[in-house]
Amino acid sequence: MNATTTRGALLAALACVLVGGSFTANSVLGDYPYAGGQFLRYALAFLLLVPLAGPGATARLRALGAGRWLRLALLAAVGMVGFNLAVLAAERTAEPAVPGVFVGCAPVVVAVVVPLMDGRRPQRVVLYGALLVAVGAFTVQGWGRTDAAGIAFSVCALAGEVGFAVLAVPVLRPLGPRLLSATVCGVAAVESAAVGVLADGDAWLPRPDAVEAGALLWQAAVVTVVGFVCWYMGMQRIGAERATLFSGLIPVAAACSAPLVGTGEYGAAQAVGSALVCAGVAAGSGASLRLRRRTAGAVPPGHGTGAGGSKTSSRRQVALDPSSERR
Repeated sequence: MNATTTRGALLAALACVLVGGSFTANSVLGDYPYAGGQFLRYALAFLLLVPLAGPGATARLRALGAGRWLRLALLAAVGMVGFNLAVLAAERTAEPAVPGVFVGCAPVVVAVVVPLMDGRRPQRVVLYGALLVAVGAFTVQGWGRTDAAGIAFSVCALAGEVGFAVLAVPVLRPLGPRLLSATVCGVAAVESAAVGVLADGDAWLPRPDAVEAGALLWQAAVVTVVGFVCWYMGMQRIGAERATLFSGLIPVAAACSAPLVGTGEYGAAQAVGSALVCAGVAAGSGASLRLRRRTAGAVPPGHGTGAGGSKTSSRRQVALDPSSERR
């Protein structure tokens, strides 16, 4: 695995771990209006991201056509505002594990949808890794009580998670991770305000108390600013298919952090599920294959010292690890 791929994998993993660890912050916002909370989160994140957008940001935004602006609006509506609303709606009649299981299937959907959008076949290794990640996510969370409405909203949450990755692909290159994050946060803030006014009227934006303000600040500054930029930087390096594999780390991070705040336990099922997720990520991202190739291409001490021995081993290493040519 070369330096670019390694950095992309680490960035995607960090983003998903931050999201998984943020569930504690979500638990203290149950009484705060949904749309108002989303507005504060994304508006603050937008203000923090604007100085990081880089030079020429205005020119790059002006160069976007109407189609790409529509895509950005859909990305914010489906992958951010709609996703969070779907999860909250699902949890009204279903246990939290139910939407979590559906969202855990996002790597499988992305592994199929993205290649088809590019006019190519899905990669088997990525698809198999995604299936393993989905099974691991299910094992970590289990299954809970639900009804038809809970399942329907959970499917909507899955669509939102997929849309957050797929809709960003055509606009990631012209905007870059930081400007893309800032733009979708600004759009999501406007959409959240519109939803709040329509749904809650004058009560859509009450003053948060100290605990709620701390949770919103954490979501804006850490989960959104750091998490979004890391996610899109990772996706830029390794692609949407492999980056979405790391979303399996969201329930793993949530399960690991739950005992720290007394909201859950980490038992045998969580340990097995975490191992399955890690195995799926390693297989789908190609890390395990590269490791096997490097091991097979290693020359034991004392070998290859004969005439032409070093040249033979060098050619063999290049053949087994194509990335070595790029180094």
